[in-house]
Parts: sequence; structure tokens; C-alpha cells
Amino acid sequence: MDKTTTSLADDLQDLQLDRPTEGLKSTEELEKLTVDEQLSDIERAVYLLSSGQEVQRISVIHNLPDLLRDTESHDECMRRVVPKVREVLYVAQTEMQLAASSAFLQILQKNLVPIQNYTQTFLQTILNSVDARDPDVASAWLDTLLDVIDLLPKDIIKKEILNIAIAKGQLSQAVHSRLSCCKILGKIATKFEPFVIKKEILPVVQSLCQDVDYEVRGCMCRQLDCVARGLGLEPTKSAILPELVELTNDEEGFVRTAGLETVVSILSLLDEDTCNNTIIPLVCKFCQQAMQNEDSTLPVVAKQLGRLAHGLQAHLTDEQKQWFVDYYRKLCKVGLSSERAKNTKEADSEQTKVTDMPQSEEDDSCLECRKNAAFNFPAMFVFVGPKHFKIDLLGIFSSLCKDPNSQVRKTVASGFHEVTKLLGSQVHILQPDLINLLKDDSIDVLRGILTNIVDILDSFLGSSSSNHTLSEAKMNSLGEVIPAILASDEVVSSCNNWRLQEELMTSLASLTRCCTNEVLYTKVIPVLFNKLKTARALPVRHACARSSLIIIRTLKKLEQREELVNRLVTEFCQGRSCHQRSLFIDICKFVIELYSKTFFKKYFYEVVLELHKDPVPNIRLRLCSLLPPLKRLIKLPTDRNLLQQLDLCVRKLLVAEKDKDVQNAIKLAVEELDKIHVQMESLSRRMLFEQDLVDQKKEDEEKLLIELEEKDQKREEEAAEKKKGEKRNSVTSAAAKKGDNGSKIPGPRKGTKNLAVSGTTSPNTSTSKDLTSFKFIYPPYLQPEDLQNRQGKNSIAKSKSTNSLSQIPRRGSGSKTGSGTSKGAAARSGALQAPGSAGTSSRGSMTGLASSPNNSGRRGSFGNVSNTETSSVKSSKGSNGAVPSTKEKINRKKSK
Repeated sequence: MDKTTTSLADDLQDLQLDRPTEGLKSTEELEKLTVDEQLSDIERAVYLLSSGQEVQRISVIHNLPDLLRDTESHDECMRRVVPKVREVLYVAQTEMQLAASSAFLQILQKNLVPIQNYTQTFLQTILNSVDARDPDVASAWLDTLLDVIDLLPKDIIKKEILNIAIAKGQLSQAVHSRLSCCKILGKIATKFEPFVIKKEILPVVQSLCQDVDYEVRGCMCRQLDCVARGLGLEPTKSAILPELVELTNDEEGFVRTAGLETVVSILSLLDEDTCNNTIIPLVCKFCQQAMQNEDSTLPVVAKQLGRLAHGLQAHLTDEQKQWFVDYYRKLCKVGLSSERAKNTKEADSEQTKVTDMPQSEEDDSCLECRKNAAFNFPAMFVFVGPKHFKIDLLGIFSSLCKDPNSQVRKTVASGFHEVTKLLGSQVHILQPDLINLLKDDSIDVLRGILTNIVDILDSFLGSSSSNHTLSEAKMNSLGEVIPAILASDEVVSSCNNWRLQEELMTSLASLTRCCTNEVLYTKVIPVLFNKLKTARALPVRHACARSSLIIIRTLKKLEQREELVNRLVTEFCQGRSCHQRSLFIDICKFVIELYSKTFFKKYFYEVVLELHKDPVPNIRLRLCSLLPPLKRLIKLPTDRNLLQQLDLCVRKLLVAEKDKDVQNAIKLAVEELDKIHVQMESLSRRMLFEQDLVDQKKEDEEKLLIELEEKDQKREEEAAEKKKGEKRNSVTSAAAKKGDNGSKIPGPRKGTKNLAVSGTTSPNTSTSKDLTSFKFIYPPYLQPEDLQNRQGKNSIAKSKSTNSLSQIPRRGSGSKTGSGTSKGAAARSGALQAPGSAGTSSRGSMTGLASSPNNSGRRGSFGNVSNTETSSVKSSKGSNGAVPSTKEKINRKKSK
């Protein structure tokens, strides 16, 4: 046991990586670093500059602006400390020199010293240090001098700096001195009048443009823009342009690229004649040579082509514009041979994802050229215009999106949102390219496209996105984009870039404007809920929770909203993991921010208070921070029960809590709770109307969703009922047509009048057909049982009515009814309808027809049946409606 414990202690001691590897300071070293505490700041600074170590001297120089800021020690510091600093800088090392250059600039920027004093002390040190032997030190002091020139007045610059700069520009000086001269002249050229520049500075500028060293020529060429702005148009045309034309034709590529950049910079100064006669031919020639040689100037041309085209657009003819467009197309394909482009096309046709080309197979200059061309695509779009985009630039844009190198695709993806904004209503033609970029395997490409995906979707949605209403056609047009955005999460999740994951999850909240309710519920919400559980970084989880709540708030169906809210409660508030329960507290904070108070009190208030029983102290600790916001949601007397539950939760935490951190947190929460006044419903509208205005708006939006859902349900019900009615009518009409076609009872001929209305009989009415085989078709709403009940009532009503026709047939009626009825049958029917046979009279009244011969052709209640036909049927049946037997017939004859 002892050996194991010792080895474990040794291992733990070895793991102490924070321990310094060197030994402690010796007593002598500590004494050297020790300073008497009774010394003042000025005395301590002088002492450290004189006999202190390098670290202490650097500390004094860093604190020099603070010493000069103190008014009491200002004069003494200028008299004792500043001379000592200047003296130390002559032999100082690089780090102290860099610290001094920064401190001297701060002194002038903060106006801690008068200009005259600064010129006599600090400026002289700066001018002397520009020629330091160490190039890093000289460069730092030169940058300080250039910044100081911007802050100094013109007379001091002319007196103290101009002559020194001109002297440095002589051919006898070293190269670094001439380079310093170029930068200083470019900086002071805008400070003086044109005649001073023409007299003092211009000769030196022309001499440096013809310098034997190409670095000096290139450096001076980059400063010609400032010199030209100081001179004006006419001196520039006569003195600067010839030098510039010569520099663009220089033998060194470094000088030529500097010349092209200067041409781009001075375009705004030149007039139309100069551009047409000098600049445009110069630019075209330069670009052609760069394309032919494919040297180091070609990437610079690709970088500056957008500015060139935009600056010269007003002076170009249509042919020249087309030349620039064609040249830009060539730049986008530099380094891609025909075979390679063909293979890329075939690969793209086989698979949608773009694979990267190995870096060793491609020239760096060609890659840089295509990358710069992709960067300039928005500028070339402005140059071409939306009308000609599809013809001139759409194909080349698609090829850039499918470029074999991921850096080119990344550049296109970073500027994709700018192209969509410029394209306007024709933006839908870029949808395939957007999908290809979203399906890319490169994290850099996805970062470029997902960072601005919200702006891209806004451009695709158009003006309707401002009103939050979209047509189904626009939503369907984005049907392939939404799955591509969701699928990109697989690639993003595989990397360790949690910030990109957070951006993607945050951007999903914007899908509420371009997705249907069903897509949000079935596709977007599952991705967010899955990410809520699996994401490792807490900011990613917070982004998922916020986006989920935003989407849930826009769902149209109350059932879906309640289901998702219940999932949040069951899976996170009641989850087994303490991390999920801790996340639920953050979710509650987002709900308070995004939803109305009523919504939170209905679904989350009581649930979150249950976390005071959580066995993990950190959950109870986090709950304490949520208690004051919970009290602000309460309004009395409606929420009296919730207030009691809150008080009970606080009491339990105060009494039963054992963890010290939670005890301190609940005490602080109680102090804040005591300061919060509970709102009253009667006074809230008057006193707190402005504070509750936002909450009232949220509540109105939530109520509006419920009202819209109810209206949609009513519309669906009405549509369903209408559909059922139409179906029923179609079935009824089909049955009626079938009954008319299958019935053997003839209907009235065309041109005849309805006898029931006219009161006349038709001479052509025929009753010769045998109706014993006829089966009556009842309407669906009237069954035979109901019909029998109605028959008795109708017969009684008709017998009592004075206007009803007699049910007793007259003698000889059978001879006048038609050709199909015999006299015997008529006599038998009259006997059967005697007053003593009540069942027969009621059955005869069913037809609603009179037994008079004048009414024999009238239409009955349920069919076109004549009186004679019904009477013949009734005469052949008994009192119960059945056909009588032979014995009954004999008995009837005997009774007669």
C-alpha cells in the first residue's frame, strides 16, 4: 500500500504542468528588482531607467503617457524622465524600441504635450530612429512617423519633415532610405498646395519613378495616387500619366501590378477623354498580356477587374463591355483544361456533391486567379445588369459553384447572398447552385453559405416575406432547398466548429416564413429536438431551444403545439439527465421572452416549480435565479394559486435546503422577491400599460392562431357537408333517371299541359297497361311504413273537406276511363268502394285522385297513375290489399 501511494503521489506531482521549470529567483536577483517604496513615481522612473533591468525600463516607457497625464508631475517628467528615455533608446533593444514608438504616438494622440515641445523632443527622436539598422525597428518608427504626420500642422511638416524626406530620396542614399522617402512623400503630398507639390515634391517623385531599383519604382508607383490628388487633373495628365503608363509596361511584374492598382485608384480623378484615349487602351493591353503570359500579374488583374469595369462603365461602348465580360469568363476558367472541365462536368452529372482537387495538382497562381474572379462576381453582375445575367453570367456562376477547388467554392458561397439580392425576381434560377453548395462536403464552403442563409432565403421569398404571408407556389419552389439545409447539419456536426453549428440552428428559425405547417412539424422540429439532446456545446443547445420555441409559436394547429410543449416538459423537465433538467430552466427563460405571460403560466409555471425537489443541487441553484421572473408574471386575483405555490416553493428551499451555495442563492432571491410588487388586474391597464403592451401583443397573436384554426375547421366542415350534399344529390338524380327509364308508366307527352293544373283531360291518355306488375319506387326520405301512417290521415282530412272529391265512383265510369278497363271491373270497383268498406276508401284516397272520369288523367302524389288504373287495381284486391281467392269472389256475388 505504501509503495502504491508513493507512486501515485509521484505521478500527480509529475502532472503539475503549471509549475515553472526554472528555479526560483535568488536573493541577489530579488534585491536588484526591489525598489524603495518611499520613492515618488518620477524618482522611481529615473532610477529604473538608469540602473534597472530591461523589463523595468520597458515598463517605465509603457507608463510614460500616464506620467505626462498627471498635471502635478508633468513638468518634472518632461525635465527628468523624457531626456533619460531618449538617452536609453540609443542603445535599447528591439522590444524597448517598439514600446517607445507606441508611447510617443499615444502622447501626440492624447495631446499630453504642446506641439512645439513635441516637435523639439519626440519628433526628433522619431526622425532619427527611422534610419535604424534593424529593419523591424526602422519599419516601426516609420509607421509612427506616418501616423504623426496626420496629426501635425502643415508648417511644422514643411519645416521639419519635408527637407529630410527629399534628402532621403536622393540616388546616393540607401535603398531603404529611398523607400522611406516614397512613403513620406505620398503622405505629405495631400498636405500642401498644388504649386508647392509641383515645385518641391514632383521632381523627386519623377526621379524615384525612374529609379534603378524595382522596389523603389513599385513603392513610388503606389504613392502616385496621393500625389495626383494633391496636384489636380491637368498636372496629373501632363506629369503623372506618362510615368504611370511607363510603369505599367515595366519589365518587372511587381512594378506592373503596382501600376495597375494605381490606375484603378485614380479613375475617379480622370475625365472622359483621358479614359477613352489613354486608360481604356492601356487596361485592355495590360489584361491581354497578362492572359497570354499567365504570370504573377494575372491574379492582380482578376482582383482589380471588378473595380476597373465599374469605374470605366460610363465610358465603354457595347463592344468593349462585351470584351470585359468575355475576359472575365476566361479568368474564371484559368487553370482548368478542357479535359479537366469535361471530367468535372461528368462527375457533377453523376453526383451532386463536389469533391476537392488535390492541392498539388493545381498551380497557386491559377487558383488565386479563379478565387479573385469569384470574389469579383457581384461587381461584374452590377456591370452586366440583371437583364443580361442569364445569358452572360449564369453559366460561369454555376461553374464557379462547382469548381474543383474548395477555396473557390468558399469564395462564391460567401458572396452568394449579394448575388441573390441583385437578381431580384429572377432569383429562382440560382436554386440548383444553392442546393449544390448546401450539399458540399467542405466545412469552409458550408460556413460561407450558412452564415448568410437567412438573407438568401429572404431574397428567394421576395417582398412577401415582409408580410409573413407566402403563396403555396413559393413554398413549393423551396421544397428542395429546405431538405438541403437540414442535410447540411450532418457535415457541420462532424466538425468541432460549434459556432457554425450555432449559426445553423439559429438560422432554422427563419424557416417559418418559407415552410408549410406540415414541413415544420415533420422535418424541422425533429432535427431541432434531436440536436437539443445530442449537441455538446451549450450555445448550440440554446440556439436549438430558441429556434424550436419560435417554430412552435407559429404552428397553426393547437394539438401540435401542445404535443411539442408536453414533449419539452416530459423529456427535459422530467428527464433523467441533470443536464436536460438544467437546460429546461434555460428553455423557461426563452419562453418568458418569446411567449405571453398567460401561455407560460398555463404550461410551464407549475412544472418548473417542481424542480425545487430536484436531488441535484445545481438544478436547485439555477432555479433560484428564475424565481424573481416568475413573480413578475403573476397578476392578482387570478393568479392567487400560483403565488401561493411560489411562496411554498421558497419556504421549502429556505427551510429544507442543506447546500450552502443554494442557501446563499435563495437568500439573494428572497431579497429580490421582496422588492417586486405583484400586479393587480384592475390597476395593470392604467399603471403598467406600457410595460404590458408587448405581452398583450404576444397574447393577441396566440389567440389569433386559435381563431384561425377554428375558422379553418369550420371551412373544412362546411366543405365536407357541401361535398356530401353534392354526392347525395348526384345519387338521387341518378336514381331518378334510372327510375324514369325503368318505369312502364308513360309520362306526359311534350306539348301537353299538366292536367292537375289545367283541369282538363287528355284525349290521348292510355290506361290499357296492366299495373299489377308495377313496383312503386319510394323516395329515400319516405318509407312504406311512414306512408301507411300518412294514408289514414289524408283520407280523413279529404272526407271532411268540402273541396275534396268524392271517393265513391259513379255508375258507368268504367266505360269512360279508357280502352283497357271493362264494365264488370268498373262495377266491382264501385262495389268495393261502398261506404261500408272503410279500408278500401282509405286505400283509394292514397292516390290523391278523384273517381270522376274528368279527373282520370291527373297526376298522383307519387306517380303518373290515372284514376281508372288505380280503381282497377283496387277492385282486384281485397280489403287487406291482397288478391282475392275464387271462394271470396263467389261469396261476393252471392252477397250482391
